[in-house]
Amino acid sequence: MTQPADTIRAVNRFEGKIALLTGVASGVGRATATRLASEGASVFGLDVNADGMAETQTTIEDAGGTMTTRLTDVRSVAECRAAVDDCVAALGGLDVLGNIAGIAAQRHVHQVTEDEWDMMNDVNLKGVFFLTQAALPHILEREGNIINIASNAGLMGQAYTVPYCATKGAVVNMTRALAMEFVKQAIRINAIAPGGIDTSLVHNFELQNDIDFALMQPYTGYRDMSSAEQIASLFAFVASDEAGNIHGSIISADGGLTAS
Repeated sequence: MTQPADTIRAVNRFEGKIALLTGVASGVGRATATRLASEGASVFGLDVNADGMAETQTTIEDAGGTMTTRLTDVRSVAECRAAVDDCVAALGGLDVLGNIAGIAAQRHVHQVTEDEWDMMNDVNLKGVFFLTQAALPHILEREGNIINIASNAGLMGQAYTVPYCATKGAVVNMTRALAMEFVKQAIRINAIAPGGIDTSLVHNFELQNDIDFALMQPYTGYRDMSSAEQIASLFAFVASDEAGNIHGSIISADGGLTAS
């Protein structure tokens, strides 16, 4: 009998590996931390939500895994650099960087404030870049890899989410540019571009009453949302040695949303 996909585990692909992951307090970050730890990784998790991180850590340690946490705001360049330094000092190196933390919001263009624009860019883009910059020497030393969580919103225009699309589009092209800059080095840099994911980010996403839903229809999709565990499973594959020939790729996981 075929085993259900959500119960399949490739054992110990990350034995002896160290993974620094952002956004581990919930959603895809939590699912990815749990998945990599279940396959042997020592996880160094970052988030601004201390209680959520503690819950993730308890889940991982109760299952026999290893996780260290650090309260970190990725909007701060100094914090990004300190987090990488602390990870290397505590665990001895760095093999996998997962830039997972992100925020989203729906606004009419004329309603977007400077503070909202800066917040979106600081979390979704600035933090990704400066964590990557700090991590690269260690990733190069251990011939590891970097995975950025982008979005289908980085591959297609979407009404009412212009700042979000701008940041995720930047993550997509930043991933490609980084991959080219290091194409002759023994590291890998990729991005995963999910569609809707059944997480608190989506459930807490507020839509204003005066939007034109017909403009949203092209990117609502035709299938159910992904689960956080499905994205974590894809992350684990891309981060593993099994994906050794995947570099500079933007891997869609959106149920066919961007196929047309």
